[in-house]
Amino acid sequence: MSAIQFLREKAGVFVAGIIGFSLFLFVISDFFGNGRNQNRKIRKYYELGEIAGEYISYQDFEERVQSLVEIYKLSGTSKIDESTYESIREQVWQQMVREKIQDNQYKKLGIGVSSEEVDELVLGNNPHPIVMQLFTDQNTGVFNKSFLVNFLKQIDVDETAKKYWLFFEDEIVNDRMNTKYNNLVSKGLYVTSKQAEFDNALNNNTVDFSYVMKNYASVPDSAVKILQSDLEVYYNSHKNSYKRTALRDIEYVTFEVVPSEEDTKTAEEWITRTKGEFAAAPDPAEFINLTADTRYTGFYEPLASISDNLRDFVKSEDKATVFGPYQEDGAFKIAKLIDAANRPDSVHARHILISAGQTRSLDKARTIADSLVKLIKTGVSFDVIAMANSDDQGSAQVGGDLGWFPEGTMVVPFNNACFTAKKGEIITAETTYGVHIIEVLEKSKDVRKYNIGIVDRKIIASSATNQRVYSEASQFAGSNSTYEQFNSSIASLKMNKRVANDVTPSQKTLPGLDSPRSLIIALFSAEPGKIILDVNQQAVFEIGDTYVVAYCTRAQEEGIAPLKDVENDVRFALIRDKKAEIIIAQFEKENTGGKTLDDIARDMGLVVEEASQINFRSYSIPNIGSEPSLISAASSAKQGVVAGPVKGNNGVYMIYVNSITTPSVEDMKLLKDRLLATYQMRGTYEAYEALRRSANIVDKRYKFY
Repeated sequence: MSAIQFLREKAGVFVAGIIGFSLFLFVISDFFGNGRNQNRKIRKYYELGEIAGEYISYQDFEERVQSLVEIYKLSGTSKIDESTYESIREQVWQQMVREKIQDNQYKKLGIGVSSEEVDELVLGNNPHPIVMQLFTDQNTGVFNKSFLVNFLKQIDVDETAKKYWLFFEDEIVNDRMNTKYNNLVSKGLYVTSKQAEFDNALNNNTVDFSYVMKNYASVPDSAVKILQSDLEVYYNSHKNSYKRTALRDIEYVTFEVVPSEEDTKTAEEWITRTKGEFAAAPDPAEFINLTADTRYTGFYEPLASISDNLRDFVKSEDKATVFGPYQEDGAFKIAKLIDAANRPDSVHARHILISAGQTRSLDKARTIADSLVKLIKTGVSFDVIAMANSDDQGSAQVGGDLGWFPEGTMVVPFNNACFTAKKGEIITAETTYGVHIIEVLEKSKDVRKYNIGIVDRKIIASSATNQRVYSEASQFAGSNSTYEQFNSSIASLKMNKRVANDVTPSQKTLPGLDSPRSLIIALFSAEPGKIILDVNQQAVFEIGDTYVVAYCTRAQEEGIAPLKDVENDVRFALIRDKKAEIIIAQFEKENTGGKTLDDIARDMGLVVEEASQINFRSYSIPNIGSEPSLISAASSAKQGVVAGPVKGNNGVYMIYVNSITTPSVEDMKLLKDRLLATYQMRGTYEAYEALRRSANIVDKRYKFY
């Protein structure tokens, strides 16, 4: 037996044991040593939220976001902008919340969807709305089942189609389970006859009443004594009233990156060198697109729309000379007159768009357009053809009519076709949208217009300038490691300090900054009184063309505010309660011996006021506003009896109901049915909201987005 064979057969177990023991030591050392702390830090750093006690990581959330982004792209949305991303992230978060909350409920209740149900929801006689929407012919509005069947056959060989379909199938299953759960909740609700009678009484009894009020302000604060123990007792029994969101205060200075004199000189020298090349260029439009910072538009402009710098030049209609350089809109420019012509100021046109793209080639669009042009020229109504064939749904419904529009409104090929065609002429133009069949209906009076080619070089900060400004910001940050030094340097350097208070975690704006989201994210990881650092522990933030150095000056965490932070609010509420006790005692003392409301008002120096047409559903009382306690007391009080005292928002009240209007009794069965429908509608929503509250959801998306 060879040595290598021996080692393989005899030492294998031993080697495995050594490896296993080494791994064990590694895990143990990681558990008891720095590794465990490091893992905890990493876990905390990537914590995006918590739902029903379950940790949600940034990585898992972002993976689902990207999956949904892919679905959006498969649906034809090739470019996803930031607002769409924001919408997708919100959609994913709400979906995760619903899954974490409701999946447990489905499991407990035995709710599920069988494969047979899925087949029925897809291929049955009553398909799910998602299926109906996906496979309904947009032109006829008729559900196309053969298209559905053919699509399902393709998913076995087309991974893209399969991924697309599985997403919608999951949505169908989730919606079906949610429907079952909602039905279970709603069908478990019931309205008793007593409930119907009570609701009827609340709705139907309308009262007119008189009242007197003694305002809390009538009792001096000196008459009330508040102890520290009173504050603590009140605070402990009303803690939920003092919940608050996370907020931060920030102070910052900016270092703007602006072009230096050298940058301006460099741009001017470049444009001067380019002037001769522009004059000699055989194709000015191509030269502009290859050379200038701004592309050539090709639009003709009337003299009134041309900048003051160029008006005298274009009026000469000299096509050989290059004008400039001149400085305008933060750039050096040179200009050449490409053409001058008499063209209408605006036109009234209609069109038929035959789109070209993923579903139709440009050649196919041309063929269709040619056949439609022939139909129009044989006398078939343009309106009818537009309504039946145009892919521009915005104008198709009005026969392709685009109304009046000035030059420069439409894309160049379409624009030039409209402004050069004769009135009533049928022409075609090709754009990035496809092939357009155009008819110019009306043209305004011709005016002299000019097609000007402009080569521009924007005056922008060079990398050297950028580096210099960054160095200034970096030096400022490094020299001011404390908040006191920060303020002292600002004063000595006469800098402009900006302040933003009560910044929220999801806020997207700060004064004087464009898109400062990265700074706001970092703000909520900073300590009060400390300089704010980015994810790379750098104190200088690059935001647009500006460098920013900032301090967090106050941090308010989410949750119940400590007593010291809300002591004034607690004291105010206690003072009001103590004053209410004093006023209630005064009213009770006066309300004796069969006194009327007028007697009580006279003896206490108060005025009797009137309120009419008040019932339990009323939101406010004229002249005094929202007083739910007073409304409730008046709605249920007996007629002809002085009632109270009633503690309200503004003061304490005594009331006297003058009359009660009770309309005819409503049919109890109809009322019960209506109440049941209301409860069932509210039940599913409120059941879900109750589950949400009990899930103790923690949302920290603001840390990353």
